[in-house]
Amino acid sequence: MNTAPRPALLQAQALTRRFGGLTAVNRVSLALHVGQLHAVIGTNGAGKSTLINMISGELPVSEGTIALDGQDITRLPQFRRARAGIGRSYQRTTIFPQFSVLENCRLTAQAASQQPWRLFQDAQHCRHSMPIAHEVLQVAGLSHVAQRPAGSLSHGQKRQLEIAMCLATRPRVLLLDEPLAGMGAEESERMLSLLEHLKQDHAILLVEHDMDAVFRVADIITVMVNGEVIASDLPERIRSNKDVQVAYLGEEHAH
Repeated sequence: MNTAPRPALLQAQALTRRFGGLTAVNRVSLALHVGQLHAVIGTNGAGKSTLINMISGELPVSEGTIALDGQDITRLPQFRRARAGIGRSYQRTTIFPQFSVLENCRLTAQAASQQPWRLFQDAQHCRHSMPIAHEVLQVAGLSHVAQRPAGSLSHGQKRQLEIAMCLATRPRVLLLDEPLAGMGAEESERMLSLLEHLKQDHAILLVEHDMDAVFRVADIITVMVNGEVIASDLPERIRSNKDVQVAYLGEEHAH
């Protein structure tokens, strides 16, 4: 039986981003694999969101390279990276509150299909996007609220909807920026279950402040401080890493 690890779907090498004289991210490298959830943690200002923005294409890199499935995408604009299979969620919700939950997903699927002139055709007659919308709502656990206005959902359901909309673009890589922010315990449990399910078929990069959640779901954890990686390892090794404890985790996570 071949137990060799699958090659990385996304490989970032020595990514650096400067804003004038400030280096926000300094030579950060990481690899994302299908079937693996890779968490990035660090205090505010550590460079986590800047890192995600470079990988998604929202910010150009100052130095370094990004490869998707072996192809260099470092200079590709964001929309081309999205079509190549990179999806992301944001810290702030980006739903269309006046539209139904189903219509949010249908519009996202339609926009990703490269048939923009059909965006506002009758939803019930869109044979391409409607099945995708129903499918991703089922995956995200939102089928029962499909016809409700998206703005009427709970905070946790809105975050689930954001991920469903992301899935409607058919990504292979998921970049998730604090999907658990502001959630109660029950909503967090639903989101963690969803992430466990999604990593079976996706490569996931998770930026998250909830340390208990990170240690539950992450396969690999990268720790950033002041724009640099100070450790990247299995969760149990990160938990016992003295440098990480001093810089970030605190005594409650130390053995």
